[in-house]
Amino acid sequence: MLKKALFFFNENWKIYTTIILIIITFLSLYPLKQQASFPGDDKFHHLIAYSFLTICIGLRKPQNYILILIFFSFYSGFIEIIQPYVNRFAEIEDFIFNNIGIIIGFVIGTFVKKIKL
Repeated sequence: MLKKALFFFNENWKIYTTIILIIITFLSLYPLKQQASFPGDDKFHHLIAYSFLTICIGLRKPQNYILILIFFSFYSGFIEIIQPYVNRFAEIEDFIFNNIGIIIGFVIGTFVKKIKL
């Protein structure tokens, strides 16, 4: 069962990654009247979101995976820069945790590929 799921995500990595990127973009740029009060730490949410974004990149390792990871890093920084213009709060810590998530997701995907596929 796990092998079938991994095969599915390996084969459909572009669709999965695009959907996660759209969700992250929407949630990051949706205007707020006040700082969000989700359960747990906001930085943890950034870490999880960007880990999910890159897990299939590590699983599939497309030819240009380094450029994709760099793009995601710049994209997360771009979102932080424009957030104040859409009634959000830009924080350097968010950018840092986004990038930690990018690395964690990629490493997890790479590790899972080595042990399961």
